[in-house]
Amino acid sequence: MELVRSHVLICGGTGCTSSGSQTLMDEFEAKLEENGLSKEVKVIKTGCFGLCALGPIVVVYPEGSFYSRVKKEDVEEIVKEHLLKGRIVKRLVYDETVEDDGIKSLNDVNFYKKQQRVALRNCGVINPENIEEYIAVDGYQALGKVLTEMTPAEVIDTVKKSGLRGRGGGGFPTGTKWDFASKSVNEQKYVCCNADEGDPGAFMDRSVLEGDPHSVLEAMAIAGYAIGANQGYIYIRAEYPIAVKRLQIAIEQAKEYGLLGKNIFDTGFDFDIEIRLGAGAFVCGEETALMTSIEGHRGEPRPRPPFPAVKGLWEKPTILNNVETYANIPVIINKGADWFASIGTEKSKGTKVFALGGKINNTGLVEIPMGTTLREIVEEIGGGVPNGKKFKAAQTGGPSGGCIPASLIDTPIDYDSLISIGSMMGSGGLIVMDEDNCMVDIAKFFLEFTVDESCGKCTPCRIGTKRLLEILDKITKGNGTLEDIDRLEALCYHIKNASLCGLGQTAPNPVLSTLRYFRDEYIAHVVDKKCPAGVCKALTRYSIDAEKCKGCSACSRKCPVGAISGEIKKPFVIDATKCVKCGVCMETCKFGAVVKG
Repeated sequence: MELVRSHVLICGGTGCTSSGSQTLMDEFEAKLEENGLSKEVKVIKTGCFGLCALGPIVVVYPEGSFYSRVKKEDVEEIVKEHLLKGRIVKRLVYDETVEDDGIKSLNDVNFYKKQQRVALRNCGVINPENIEEYIAVDGYQALGKVLTEMTPAEVIDTVKKSGLRGRGGGGFPTGTKWDFASKSVNEQKYVCCNADEGDPGAFMDRSVLEGDPHSVLEAMAIAGYAIGANQGYIYIRAEYPIAVKRLQIAIEQAKEYGLLGKNIFDTGFDFDIEIRLGAGAFVCGEETALMTSIEGHRGEPRPRPPFPAVKGLWEKPTILNNVETYANIPVIINKGADWFASIGTEKSKGTKVFALGGKINNTGLVEIPMGTTLREIVEEIGGGVPNGKKFKAAQTGGPSGGCIPASLIDTPIDYDSLISIGSMMGSGGLIVMDEDNCMVDIAKFFLEFTVDESCGKCTPCRIGTKRLLEILDKITKGNGTLEDIDRLEALCYHIKNASLCGLGQTAPNPVLSTLRYFRDEYIAHVVDKKCPAGVCKALTRYSIDAEKCKGCSACSRKCPVGAISGEIKKPFVIDATKCVKCGVCMETCKFGAVVKG
């Protein structure tokens, strides 16, 4: 093994890669060579560190210096000052880690100190393209333990006792699902992994696969042993090229090391895994539609029962879990069910990974113990809402979830608490909204997505969601009535009760939750013909405050349609009949004289 004095870890996840992290790696290699350090310092590509807002990220060990927003031209300074002379470049270090006498541990930074990385334990720690680094952090130890020391029933019992519930959205107990499949008698069974992750703003599963693909392969092999399956399939979005590439590398390496394929650990157990690429259909995140797609057919859901544990892929007993669920399995086997069950709440054990986005300072990937409050996530981990704006709501669960208002910011994040307030965990997208967001427009955004993604197999979803969208569109254009609000709500319940699969059954959730907590905004749209947030164009009016206007004519000169007129050094006026509501006047005015309302 090559021994070096320093390691330079560079994020190789999609976010940092798009910001040029590969260029940084090449530059580090070149500058280390120039300075005679190539044998003393090793550059390693890792998965996501979590703080995506600060990418590209470079962490230097053993000091643990967390460099953020690193540019190519910064590399030479880091190499010459830090790696050659031992002086940390403080101007590039994440400011929250800087102390008078040195650098603070990342574990003491607000973003990280309330997190507990279980599913993400190896992301940002190891090179995901090197199986030996995974093995060095106890990789495949759980599979070895299972195959040599445990019976299939003992494995299932351990997963049951851990309290692990499916992290894909439904929250069904994982051990119970495995138990059903193990009791189904058939000469052929399958293990499937859902890596389709179609929620807008969600990137949890992608990050796990990019940073720790072997944990999923190991878990699927464990699941195969537990239920009596010898074949696995990972269904992943083709839009995740880095994750696909690293999965392919991981599968080849695992086969080469005898950890996949025939006679694993000389126990007589055979298990192989293949990748299947999805074409971007949101409905294929639903388990039966996913299996239909793997079979080579159009991705449409099937009626249940029979459930996949009895009749799934090619009508054989099949289990399907998502990436995050599998990522927890090896650590549960290694550390024990009691350890995992000690984290979280009574009915929601363990941790949950969230993709934190929207109006939040610390955009990124977080993993928190179940039961952590929304306030802790938004204000402490997320660093609050930027630009001094007020927190208004958080959307969890994507198109299947709902909006949590500011009045419920102290709600614990767990399966049952979220359902009780009209939202749901979903796969883990968490979008923060501030006072500038219109909640009617938010509901319309998610309905537009759902209408586009409906497979069309059942009438309630195919037609019902279109009718919902039509009503929302009518309301946001100022043509709605109070009767439309009543129709909207009634139609939501019809769709929920009559749709074939989870996509249609949960599609009305964004509408129902915004009606529940922000009905006053709907009423303002239909009664006052006004959008309180000033988002809906048809209901927005731009005007100029005569007292603030300096008569500089900047807004008039910038207006693309000549809707603003006036004399120099006198208040200007906007002609509402000409205004196209582009907002250029407001962006141009330096005195805050342009008002939107």
